[in-house]
Amino acid sequence: MNMDSDLQIAGDILEVPHLLQPAGEHPTTVAEFVGLAREIAADRAQWAPYVEFDATTRWYHRLRTGPGYEVWLLSWLPGQGSGHHDHGPSSGVLTLLEGELTERTDSGAGKITAGAQRVFAPGYAHEVVNDSLEPAVSLHVYHPGLTEMPMHESLRAQCTPVPSAAAAAGAVPA
Repeated sequence: MNMDSDLQIAGDILEVPHLLQPAGEHPTTVAEFVGLAREIAADRAQWAPYVEFDATTRWYHRLRTGPGYEVWLLSWLPGQGSGHHDHGPSSGVLTLLEGELTERTDSGAGKITAGAQRVFAPGYAHEVVNDSLEPAVSLHVYHPGLTEMPMHESLRAQCTPVPSAAAAAGAVPA
């Protein structure tokens, strides 16, 4: 029986630099964008100094750009939301850094908690809202960079029943 290991037969690939793939300077795959978001999220010093809260609207700050991508930092006070929208031709990675957010789509709603990530393709429509009683901070990576954010009819408007004529006339309690 041959007891040679693959390493003994082929040699150490790290000793043959021309066989190694060069490390990319910038992310190019979905997995690399997810990794970039995790890397930034893990290094609080990269994003925490830029966090601000605005009582009138969601606050946002472009944290980084690279060839064909952007990284945005957003803060959300209780009750603030994005409205129902998509991201045009951009794919994205949403990473929640602090707090809790609710994501609503045509197929339902779900909570996003600190550390969770959502990956989405171009045209993915959703609404993100801070339904909690505490502020939240999120990180968003878009590839290509965000050039449009078309708004859609509100998901709440789609779910709100239209009162019947009897209810409108006061015959049925609303």
